[in-house]
Amino acid sequence: MTQFINLTLSGISTGAIYAAVALALVLIWRATRIVNFAQGAMLMFTTFLASVVIEAGNPYWVGLVVALASGVVLGAVVERLLVRRVESAPPLNAVIVTLGLLVLLEAAAGMIWGNTPRSFPAAFSIQGFKVGGTRVLFSPNDLFIVLVVLAVAGALALLFRMTTLGLRMRAAAFAPEVARLQGVRVGRMFTIGWALAALVGSLAGVLVAPSVFVGPNQFDSILIYAFVAAVLGGLDSPLGAIVGGVILGLVLSYVSGYEGSALAPLAALVVLVATLMIRPSGLFSSARERR
Repeated sequence: MTQFINLTLSGISTGAIYAAVALALVLIWRATRIVNFAQGAMLMFTTFLASVVIEAGNPYWVGLVVALASGVVLGAVVERLLVRRVESAPPLNAVIVTLGLLVLLEAAAGMIWGNTPRSFPAAFSIQGFKVGGTRVLFSPNDLFIVLVVLAVAGALALLFRMTTLGLRMRAAAFAPEVARLQGVRVGRMFTIGWALAALVGSLAGVLVAPSVFVGPNQFDSILIYAFVAAVLGGLDSPLGAIVGGVILGLVLSYVSGYEGSALAPLAALVVLVATLMIRPSGLFSSARERR
């Protein structure tokens, strides 16, 4: 019973990390209708910048601010200089651009900071809470991650449902020509969407870094699991990203705990295939049909 509780708590904390990255994927998809496969490399790069700031003797929170600010700038620059060139082209062009950006950023990070993973401090203690006489696998830092991810998901849901900016971003993504006729500056909406998604991704990078360390390729597996979580929950839904991340985190935790960690990637693949076969739009997607 103790093992099951620990695996459940571990799955929730890990799932919150997947959900954080999935939120960034959902945000870009809702804002521009592009799946950003470079998201892992972008958050890796900004997390490296935060690591450099913290290693220079600055507090953790200064590093977090630097990561968020650099994420906003990086997202806006990527959209302006790269993605905008292929926005009117077939969707595959944008996918190829993001894959190329993934390779470029990982190579650049390796040349600048080296390929050896480095540690990253946590915001709070990583020692599990003590319940009775037993210490469980859920720490104050895990609780912080869960609360932050829930807050970000709530903020994104309010942005898209309750604000004029969110409505304009959705209109620009679904029907850019019609949105232009209504006076929406579509290009600016795309830039804002990428900047906000990069900000959320940078936050996710800082949250996950204490668990996986910081290296050019350390976040690749996180991006894959986050993509599965986003598809499971629905690429249109911030709530779906949260639920999908937690479900996937629990599945992988149980599989790793009872059958071995080597089967975790296979379990994620099974979840992805099952989702695409049973409910391709995801558990919480409101879009039933799209051309």
